[in-house]
Amino acid sequence: MLAAGTAGTLLLFMAAGPASSATHPSPSAKVAVSQGISAAVLSGDPVFGKTPPGTPETVSFILKTRHLGLLQGDVGSGLPLGRLSVGRFARDFGQTPADIAALRLYLARFRIRTKAYRDALDVTAHGTAGKFDKALTVQQDNFRIPAVKAHLGQPGRPAMTIHGTTDKPLLPRGIARFVLAILGLTDYPVASSNAVHEPALAQGVQPATVQTGNRTPEDFARQYNLDPLYKAGFTGAGQTIGIVTLASIKPSDATFFWKHVLHIKTRSRKIKLVNVDGGAGKVSNAAGSGETTLDVEQSGAIAPGAKVVVYQAPNTDPGFLDAFYDAASQNVAGTVSTSWGEAETVIDTAVASGTETPAYEQSFNEAFLEMGAQGQSSFVAQGDAGAFDDSDELGTTELAVDNPGDSAWTTSAGGTTLAGTIPLSKTVSAHIPAQRAWGWDWLWPHFAAFGAPSEPAFALAQAAGGGGGFSADIPMPRYQRLTPRIRHFSDAEYLTPIDPKPFGGVPLPTKWAFNPKPSVSTGTGSGRALPDVSTDADPFTGYEEYFTGFTGNPLEVGWGGTSFVAPQLNGATAVIDQAVGHRVGFWNPSIYRWAAGPHSPFRPLDTASASNTNLFYTGTPGAVFNPASGLGTPNLARLARYFARS
Repeated sequence: MLAAGTAGTLLLFMAAGPASSATHPSPSAKVAVSQGISAAVLSGDPVFGKTPPGTPETVSFILKTRHLGLLQGDVGSGLPLGRLSVGRFARDFGQTPADIAALRLYLARFRIRTKAYRDALDVTAHGTAGKFDKALTVQQDNFRIPAVKAHLGQPGRPAMTIHGTTDKPLLPRGIARFVLAILGLTDYPVASSNAVHEPALAQGVQPATVQTGNRTPEDFARQYNLDPLYKAGFTGAGQTIGIVTLASIKPSDATFFWKHVLHIKTRSRKIKLVNVDGGAGKVSNAAGSGETTLDVEQSGAIAPGAKVVVYQAPNTDPGFLDAFYDAASQNVAGTVSTSWGEAETVIDTAVASGTETPAYEQSFNEAFLEMGAQGQSSFVAQGDAGAFDDSDELGTTELAVDNPGDSAWTTSAGGTTLAGTIPLSKTVSAHIPAQRAWGWDWLWPHFAAFGAPSEPAFALAQAAGGGGGFSADIPMPRYQRLTPRIRHFSDAEYLTPIDPKPFGGVPLPTKWAFNPKPSVSTGTGSGRALPDVSTDADPFTGYEEYFTGFTGNPLEVGWGGTSFVAPQLNGATAVIDQAVGHRVGFWNPSIYRWAAGPHSPFRPLDTASASNTNLFYTGTPGAVFNPASGLGTPNLARLARYFARS
């Protein structure tokens, strides 16, 4: 997830929109434009000097989509007029060549080099901090940010110095009118992944004889009925999978995993690397390369006949967006996934002005809309902190969902725990009677095996589960508004948010009160409902991964998280695309309609029980949608038949 440090340290925020205009403004008068993520000091983090003017920077100018309502209507209706080429998309919805030329010419005056993407929605600029300071009338400063502790199997991050600005970037009014956001006036390392590992047993506790979390992509295919497509000869041949990531991969890790661990045959020259904005640096576990590796291993194994293009971008806000716009502008991958994101709370607290949805979020919406218009499917992991997505970022404990998976124009991937007996140690096991929403409430009573002093202490330290709930920023899209009873939910309140503290002037809870035996109650939500689809993500019923960046044995078991779900659905879509003979495109308008009808291709997890939660939301009997698991788990062969008939 987009890591924002601990509570009360560094906050990320969006600058306010354009300043008010004069009665007869000059087209060359400068006005403010929203920037992306910018370093701000909320609790005394010192500014200790100006950023050296020679510091290299990449800054992206995300442009406003023209005819946005028309585009949303077309994608939301399932492309009744057919999918668009990139050129046609640029002509119909991108900015005009004259406007793009005006922006590039303006930046060239400051000796800033630019590249315009083919979709006419993204102009990436390369220069120095001094040049951008002059061009945008800002002053960038240096900040010191604290270390981030390791959490849920993910490595931490040392304290570091970053640069950024709290100034509002300015552009001439004639250019500012078509620029949505300026991203990159900071080098804050924005992201960490949505992968989770099993917690370690207490010292001296003997592990179970049978290892958990050792499943393979073949198990996914069997569990969710992709096997009939394999038996019919479909492997994703002729298709291309896209992986958007913020850490580099060593391709030989994935090829070794496929050949020597899974013993499957894949196409030759399967992996292609695309370095976005200069790439993501060296392969490193600390940087998140394990995430990229599992994304490629899982998607590529599920679609062994498909190519995989890896869009490796630097861990910055322009890097993340540019990777999506690159995947859209190339339009090579018929299906794309990412397993990175950040809690909406980080953005909402940062804005703190009570104005419109931040331009940063809209920037993702535009990229996903373009993919949808071009017939590209997209999947985004919904996070691993259950219903409390910000608990492992800023450290707030209110209900929250994950961005960019909150976009109404992508398919959000949630998580489940599989049924069965789960051996935790030689003497301790847990029984899961039926596949359920992933939430570690089932694990907490076994705290002693993991060395925790009490169940409440273990629960607060291991608050993990599949992300889900209702967006505070994104309105509920039409395909969801037509779904019966989607606003109604059931919940079991294991964790009650308490102890509010100010975050940028907004009081937010920072701790939980623990209830080991909550009753089930009901409520209503608003906003985009998440996730859309769920599959197994619990590390205890999860997967193995081969990564030479691990310490010791490069083949580890016990990995999970919604990081696995998104690339698995990505690979499955490549197989479905081959089977139906065309790109199936953006899933959501179709799957919500089919799920509400007879013979749904989804199995809803609708048990209203405290043993079926993502730490808050549970099922509602008979409901098509539940916020802990979305529409439920897919029957992929049946889903392929539905897509073939659509």
